[in-house]
Amino acid sequence: MGKPNTRRLDKEIQRTQRKIEAVQNEEMWPLTGQERRQVARALVGGSYRVARGKSAGRAERALENVWNAVNMRLTAELTALQMERQRIVTQAANDKAAKKSSGWW
Repeated sequence: MGKPNTRRLDKEIQRTQRKIEAVQNEEMWPLTGQERRQVARALVGGSYRVARGKSAGRAERALENVWNAVNMRLTAELTALQMERQRIVTQAANDKAAKKSSGWW
């Protein structure tokens, strides 16, 4: 019995880690459509208030909240992928142990 095939999960884990790094750098590509609209709304609202000579504090907080929510979503996704990978590896190890112990020696 060989190693468990976790290649797809490993690729997905690496992709999610790259997304988390991109979100920490405030890049837009890993965001969903709704999250992009929220970021755009906060940016437009803040720039409008700054152009009027007022504080953009509320827009900055909204923008920070969006980035934090995206980071939490991706972290939860990464945790789920890692747990699934661990489950597959553990199951393969248990199957291998059961096969070994069932031998006639």
